[in-house]
Amino acid sequence: MNLQQLRYVRETIRCGLSLTAAALRLHTSQPGISRQIRELETELGVDIFVRRGKRVIELTEPGRTLAQIVDRLLQEVDNLRTAAAEFQREDAGTLAIATTHTQARYALPGVVAEFKRRYPRVRLSLLQGTPSQIAEMTLAGSADIGIATEALDHYASLLALPGYTWHHCVIVPEGHPLAAASLLSLEALARYPLITYDPAFAGRSLIDEAFAARDLHADVVLAAIDSDVIKTYVELGLGVGIIAAMAYDPARDRALAMLDASHLFRTNTTRIALLRGRRPRQFAYDFIELFAPHLSRRVVEKAMAGGKESYEL
Repeated sequence: MNLQQLRYVRETIRCGLSLTAAALRLHTSQPGISRQIRELETELGVDIFVRRGKRVIELTEPGRTLAQIVDRLLQEVDNLRTAAAEFQREDAGTLAIATTHTQARYALPGVVAEFKRRYPRVRLSLLQGTPSQIAEMTLAGSADIGIATEALDHYASLLALPGYTWHHCVIVPEGHPLAAASLLSLEALARYPLITYDPAFAGRSLIDEAFAARDLHADVVLAAIDSDVIKTYVELGLGVGIIAAMAYDPARDRALAMLDASHLFRTNTTRIALLRGRRPRQFAYDFIELFAPHLSRRVVEKAMAGGKESYEL
């Protein structure tokens, strides 16, 4: 038994039981992976996978149990390397953050700038995707930290901690009739075409929920993943925009008026996710605390260990 065989098993499972995809991800050959897994099964005396011809079609009952052990073993190997690196190079390494466009554009610039000032030798990368893609990247280990408003707390293997809360706002061109209202209402919004986020992004589910609760139809004529795209089309007069309040910049968005909508839609919580059982480097803890000052290393470690200390906002 060797670590290579264990990695082949894990990657085959992660690739949806496709040996070809696993081989591409691991830069090796499909026959080589198949042979190594067969040798591991022979040594263990049980089949991990059910096969149909040359294809792997599902995990066996023993395979499901062994897959969990393989994950834990490889995670501990990664933790061993991380612990060693902590002693060798405390201020150098790599840190991959998976996040959405809105977080990368509006919430993270100050955090990244301060982090790079503290850790100039750490190679930082921002990986953008949908919330579900961010969760998958964090689960697969291609991202050290995931940051998003949706999805992260839906996975048992992820520790999803609350980072900060935020509200939506409404944006309209200067002089729009809604700008004259003393208090914005959902009924008033429902009379206009709306431009807002794609259903997978930036609290869109809470927007839909609010209209549905009042039995109102939200006429969303354009949906986007990018706040700047939404603002552009609102400026063109194509509709009324609903965006994250942090995405409105009075200096840059002088052609737009922002209207308070905190009373219309429920509060959103952006979360920070880590893979349970994976040991972060010290600079990863520092990045988390820069982003969410209430999430110190002590708090994160206690939460990772299953502690009951409250870290909700």
